[in-house]
Amino acid sequence: MTDAPVTTKKDWATDQEVRWCPGCGDYSILTAVQLLMPELGVRRENTVFVSGIGCAARFPYYMNTYGLHTVHGRSPAIATGLAMARKDLNVWVVGGDGDMLSIGANHLVHALRRNVNITILMFNNQIYGLTKGQYSPTSEQGKVTKSTPQGSLDQPFNAVSVALGAEATFVARTHDMDRAHMQEVFRRAHAHQGAAFVEIYQNCNVFNDGAFDAITKRDARPFMIIDLRHGEPVRFGAEGELGVVIEGGRARIAPVAEVGIEALAVHDEAAADPSAAFAMNRLASSVDVPTPMGVFRAVERPEYGASMDAQIVMAQARGGPGDLKELLHSLPTWRVG
Repeated sequence: MTDAPVTTKKDWATDQEVRWCPGCGDYSILTAVQLLMPELGVRRENTVFVSGIGCAARFPYYMNTYGLHTVHGRSPAIATGLAMARKDLNVWVVGGDGDMLSIGANHLVHALRRNVNITILMFNNQIYGLTKGQYSPTSEQGKVTKSTPQGSLDQPFNAVSVALGAEATFVARTHDMDRAHMQEVFRRAHAHQGAAFVEIYQNCNVFNDGAFDAITKRDARPFMIIDLRHGEPVRFGAEGELGVVIEGGRARIAPVAEVGIEALAVHDEAAADPSAAFAMNRLASSVDVPTPMGVFRAVERPEYGASMDAQIVMAQARGGPGDLKELLHSLPTWRVG
């Protein structure tokens, strides 16, 4: 295949009017992706965006590529079939926290555990925006909404914990207020061979405005965002005065001057065991405490499509081409009536 032609952001944008609420964080995510695509060296005709239902699911309409606006929660399953049938395509999946962690949770975790070669971007605004402000699977306990007038009783999902628990081979988090960070995370997710999961903290300025302000406001970031860098001690603060220590499988924040730099956890995104990444992520117990951002895990494991192809070749070598009629009439069979 010849090299991809030189493109610009304009080439990746459609003529469709972008219809999100003014000020929605989805705009910044869309811009970040459209600006990144020319740098990836891929062709528009070999790129597909698959979505489910929700505000984020409008994404394929605004990308000048192939796209499928599918049914609620089923985008990972449909993307799996597409990735299996067309391994030459770059398959992206876009959805919200309600779409992916409620009705779609089953499809999400299986796509991750199978390590299907798809890139999943999950917009997390901790609310159902399209249906006008009901609580979602990531809404905090006590959240008062139209569907929980007395406050939500549900323990919320931590999306990164879900992905790590599903043994996803690439897991990351970013936020809609930092375009450069988003693009670097998206770039790495796209380059990963296998299932890549990226959670994006995204503001819904109509139904859950300011949900992540304590973390993502510019003046708060030095003290509230823990920037994960592979191979480096995990530290943050205006002058790196705070750090993360992992003891007994649990992570805690401590002053570097008190514990010493040698006591700090050194981030290893390539660790085969996800336990340290899981402990690091559990520091983010709510949206008003220091929160790790970046790549939690990036490991190699056989990609599902390649493994499936190898299995088919092996089966054909052992028994030759399959016979569907013989299979359908093989034992055990029953005669009815």
